[in-house]
Amino acid sequence: MFSRSAVVFVPSCTQVRGMATLKDIRIRLKSVTNIQKITKSMKMVSAAKFARAERELKPARSYGHGAQAFFERSEIEQDLSQPNHLLIACTSDRGLCGAVHTNIVKAVRSVMNEQQAGIDTKIVAIGDKARSMLQRQYADNMLLHFNDFGKKPPVFTDASKIAEAITETGFKFDVGTLYFNIFKSVVSYNTTSMPIYSLDSVNKAEKLSLYDSLDEDVLTSYNEFALASLIYFALKECATSEQSSRMTAMDGASKNAGEMIDKLTLTFNRTRQAVITKELIEIVSGAAALN
Repeated sequence: MFSRSAVVFVPSCTQVRGMATLKDIRIRLKSVTNIQKITKSMKMVSAAKFARAERELKPARSYGHGAQAFFERSEIEQDLSQPNHLLIACTSDRGLCGAVHTNIVKAVRSVMNEQQAGIDTKIVAIGDKARSMLQRQYADNMLLHFNDFGKKPPVFTDASKIAEAITETGFKFDVGTLYFNIFKSVVSYNTTSMPIYSLDSVNKAEKLSLYDSLDEDVLTSYNEFALASLIYFALKECATSEQSSRMTAMDGASKNAGEMIDKLTLTFNRTRQAVITKELIEIVSGAAALN
């Protein structure tokens, strides 16, 4: 009878599964180092933009506070049971700034999910971030969207164009709300909402008679100017909050990349030392075998 013996093939060079080679660690280390350079550069750019945005925020707040003071003293009220509602989401086109844009979108979504039957709600998205996150779910409710925001500091001309475009759509809203982030400090901001009043709501104000010489043309012109002022105020607040949040986010990303670089460097040195030790053992063992 023929005897059958099992032949086991043993490869000359094996690699343990899960153990990274020196080349893999070197590639990963270089990649993380490049990412850290990018995040540090973005932090420096955001810091410069934040300084300018914070400097321009103080005079811009007078536009919003002035319009709000007129509406508050006139005691204008909105009837939430009216069918036409308008929501304005103020974001920008750029990300990598934490939850600045996500919080605004969440606020708009909560209102849309809680709206009652018979209410026609339209959305105006300022910035590609609001448009991209809201268009999939509420495509039929999108009235307008604007882009090219966030690359340059907002000016009153931008707010005027947005207000003019909203007015020219022909959508007569009864209840309007503007959602934006209000700047508090370098590390904090609050997502808030602000009412936007229609011309009919202003005309129905009980204490509007406190202001003299307010005919229909004056009220129409002022209401359009107030809409542009409030949007400009919101754009400035959002721009400052965005730059401060991006500066904080890039600082945290740079620190995390530094920790990863330290760990990868330690792993790389240990792996290299193990390879060198293994080669020395093989050399010594070969020399001993010859003797």
